[in-house]
Amino acid sequence: MTGTSETRQAGGRDRDTDGRARNARPRDGLGRPLPYGADGVERQPEGVVRDPEETVAEAQALLDAGRPFHAHEVFEDAWKSGPQNERGLWRGLAQLAVGLTHAARGNTTGGARLLRRGAGAVDEWTSGTGRPRPYDLDLFELTIWARKLADIVERDGGRVDATASAPRLRGRGA
Repeated sequence: MTGTSETRQAGGRDRDTDGRARNARPRDGLGRPLPYGADGVERQPEGVVRDPEETVAEAQALLDAGRPFHAHEVFEDAWKSGPQNERGLWRGLAQLAVGLTHAARGNTTGGARLLRRGAGAVDEWTSGTGRPRPYDLDLFELTIWARKLADIVERDGGRVDATASAPRLRGRGA
């Protein structure tokens, strides 16, 4: 195990130290569960409140490392803890990261659908707020990236390389 606060209960569900159900199985870099006792990658802690700059930096580092599932968890924390008027943005970004995760796992249908759903959510948020570059995020480029990758995933099938296919959240120069 990776040193989390999760424990395996005899004959029951995995629980965290507060008694909440949590899967204590180690995970690979794409978030897939591994057998108990296997070496997995460090998991993202849940419920971390970060400012938007920290969220974007942490998510980009995880995307660059080929860990889009873990980047999704960072976006999910922002979605759940951020201001109400930004939840659609962070939810859309989480969907993009999960879409890349599914595409990297070889789930063609799920990957393409989530990439397009995330792009649509980001477009909707941008249209509703008039903010195309919040926190220096290049939302226009991100939606283009997502739709192109969805087309590639559907056309070619198979797995994509999560690291090589990862987006630049702040555009080409960031």
